[in-house]
Amino acid sequence: MCREGFVAGTLLTVLAALFLSAAPNARAQSSAPILITQAVDESKLVTMGGNTRPEARAKNDLGRVNDNLLIEHMLLLLKRSPEQEQELGKLINDLHDQSSPNFHRWLTAKEFGERFGVAAQDRETIKSWMRSHGLRVNVDYPSGMVIDFSGTAAQLREALHTEIHNLNVNGVKHIANMSDPQIPAALAPAVTGVVSLHDFLPHTNFKPRAEYSVTENGSKYYLIVPGDLETIYNLNPLYAEGITGQGQTIVAVEDTDVYTVDDWTSFRTAFGLTGYPDATLTQVHPAPPSGTTNCADPGDNGDDREAIIDAQYASAAAPDAAIVLASCANAGTFGGLLAIQNMLNGGNVPPLLSISYGECEAANGAASNAAFSSAYQQAVTEGVSVFVSSGDDAAAGCGRGEEDASYGIGVSGWASSPYDVAVGGTDFGDTYAGTNATYWRTTNSKTYESAKSYIPEIPWNDSCASSLLAEFEGFSETYGPSGFCNSTKGDTNYLNTIGGSGGPSGCATGVPSSSGARTAAATSRSRSKLTLAKE
Repeated sequence: MCREGFVAGTLLTVLAALFLSAAPNARAQSSAPILITQAVDESKLVTMGGNTRPEARAKNDLGRVNDNLLIEHMLLLLKRSPEQEQELGKLINDLHDQSSPNFHRWLTAKEFGERFGVAAQDRETIKSWMRSHGLRVNVDYPSGMVIDFSGTAAQLREALHTEIHNLNVNGVKHIANMSDPQIPAALAPAVTGVVSLHDFLPHTNFKPRAEYSVTENGSKYYLIVPGDLETIYNLNPLYAEGITGQGQTIVAVEDTDVYTVDDWTSFRTAFGLTGYPDATLTQVHPAPPSGTTNCADPGDNGDDREAIIDAQYASAAAPDAAIVLASCANAGTFGGLLAIQNMLNGGNVPPLLSISYGECEAANGAASNAAFSSAYQQAVTEGVSVFVSSGDDAAAGCGRGEEDASYGIGVSGWASSPYDVAVGGTDFGDTYAGTNATYWRTTNSKTYESAKSYIPEIPWNDSCASSLLAEFEGFSETYGPSGFCNSTKGDTNYLNTIGGSGGPSGCATGVPSSSGARTAAATSRSRSKLTLAKE
């Protein structure tokens, strides 16, 4: 059996790229309404709820940061009127309705801002309020929905009525706001919130393995190389017709450079892709369309393994496509989100975005959840297809890396909007069905592939809460005193939350909710080591 969540995501990404087509723009315009109708009164405040990290609590608190600590390139997410939101929803439907005169008549960022952004007058009021507290406005994006700004801890405390503290979280130093920000009530009709006031970063979505074929816990794993991908998903007939990704661009959004481009070249050589000569790999650091640049070269960091995997397997499925890694250094905002904003609001809009990072909605925060949904919403109107990894923590996205899912259902706030395609989450069912020999050859070709055909797929669940895994290991139940999770083998090897992520969104935008969520707390271990993956 082979974990293939990334491969499935790559395939969907690439198939979209293979058949993209351009269309004229819809240029109908309507003026944005004025939303800020009262004078800004600092004594009348509203709280922007759901924007404090769960780690920002007394047990982790090391006290306030230095007042002079400068936090660069935070994003203030704005809020359009309900009428604009309704009109935007209708346009998005029309853009994808073949019977509509607006079918595929994509907007530019400027047109999007004129129709669906916050009015220039309101943005000037907001920027004047920011500057009155000493905050520096760096970029007012053409979308009319995002303002990039910088400020010190003291300025943020004065403007947003929250303190930035040093934290020690499991031995790792962080900074974060200790309470939800507050703003003058007069601004609230046009402001959603600050995307982040902390330095916690999203996690990459990959699981490293050291070998092409491995044996783990007595079971054989067949790991997919490009030739297997071509066979399993029947890509070879497309290639034979010349549909190889030629002339198309896949943009992988990152916060890092790759360690060396030679790794991509070596991958293509080792796995037989050199016969597709038009493929390229470039790394870019997209600047904003105006104002102070917020996209520094991040260099390579611990996320470079994610970046090279994204580049390699995008190239594996679309072997003639141009692969572009777009990255910015992390600042007050995750560098990948800065790259997304800069590309969507710049003059060179990518046809396809692929994102392999994520964070559960509750930890991501209300403003950040809304920021990703808003960015994807703009992307849809510009004709950009957005594919986001659903994650690899089953339904327990907030309990990443833990044995017990004690935080309830938590899907990725990066993937839960209506405007992206969340991809991944399947496994192959051959081992469970005893049909490995049917689908895999016993030896590899010279470019290492061994798959014979399409392999039936099942949900990916590597935990002891998987009923298929339990049955395969000889257990009729996953839980209870005699269940798989309470067995020696289940406890030792499969007590985890590893699996294809999914579940109901607590908030596609807005404040996370745990209403109706079930948990499997650590205190229940003696009774049943059930993980939330069973949900």
